[in-house]
Amino acid sequence: MSTPQMPETVQAFVDSVNRSDEEAFLAAFTADGFVDDWGRTFTGREAIKGWSDREFLGADGVLTPEEVTTDGDTVTVVGDWRSTHANGRSSFAFRLAGDRIASMTIREG
Repeated sequence: MSTPQMPETVQAFVDSVNRSDEEAFLAAFTADGFVDDWGRTFTGREAIKGWSDREFLGADGVLTPEEVTTDGDTVTVVGDWRSTHANGRSSFAFRLAGDRIASMTIREG
C-alpha cells in the first residue's frame, strides 16, 4: 500500500513521528504552534514536548496515513494510529504557516 501524497512539511513531520525523532518533531512547529488533542490544547514547543513525552512520541506512536486532503493552508491526514497510549483510526488536521506547522488538531478518523 503506497502512502498518500502529502505536502513535504507534513510528510517530514509524519516521518519524524514514525522514527521517534523528537528534535525534528518539535522543530516542525512554529514557536507559538499548538496541538489540540481532542479538546486539550498544548501551546508552544515546551508544552507540546510535555504532552508528547506522555502520549505521542513517548508512547511509541506510529501513524500510517490512509487519506490526505488539502484545503488552503490546512492538510488533513487520516490514518491508523498505534501507540502504548491510544490506538485507532484518527484524523490529524495540520494548519501550515510556511514550512512549519502552526497547529495540529487530533480527532476521531
